[in-house]
Amino acid sequence: MNDVLRDVGPRLRAFRHARSLTLEEVAVRTGISSSTSSRLESGGRRPTLELLLPLSQCYELPLDELVGAPSVGDPRVHPRPVRRKGVIVVPLTHLPGPRQALKMILPSDHSTPVTTRHEGVEWLYVLSGRLRLIVGDHDVILEPGQAAEFDTRAEHWFGSTGNGPVEILSLLGRHGERVHLAEPAGE
Repeated sequence: MNDVLRDVGPRLRAFRHARSLTLEEVAVRTGISSSTSSRLESGGRRPTLELLLPLSQCYELPLDELVGAPSVGDPRVHPRPVRRKGVIVVPLTHLPGPRQALKMILPSDHSTPVTTRHEGVEWLYVLSGRLRLIVGDHDVILEPGQAAEFDTRAEHWFGSTGNGPVEILSLLGRHGERVHLAEPAGE
């Protein structure tokens, strides 16, 4: 953190020079006095958010770039498939916890219902194949592009219809949490 803060001053000076602005012109655009800007650039004054936000707007730069924030690490998940009772499970979240995302491939012979129940909420989305889902008294078939959400305290089971494998996404959460989809902007 100290390295990032130490490097802010020279970065501010470089951005100002790249835009051919004087300290006075920056003062007019930002409301920050010339002497304060000078002290920021020389390292004589510690940068604060109150000072950096107007400078970010003046130089038309995101705050991250203005301060030289470290880049975010590689966001990719490197899943390791596992086989459980013939079902291929690909964890899509890498930290254990109350919420999990999984991709599952259910073989066509995974078609004999054996119901279960446990705490939580589950959301399923069919990528390919046909999924048979039993929740309580409901016995339904989901086609690709269809989704279901249910309380896992109810007796439930899901698997293939027996006519081929099924590929699904599964989101598991604690009881009381439900999947919420945001409305698109402007609707």
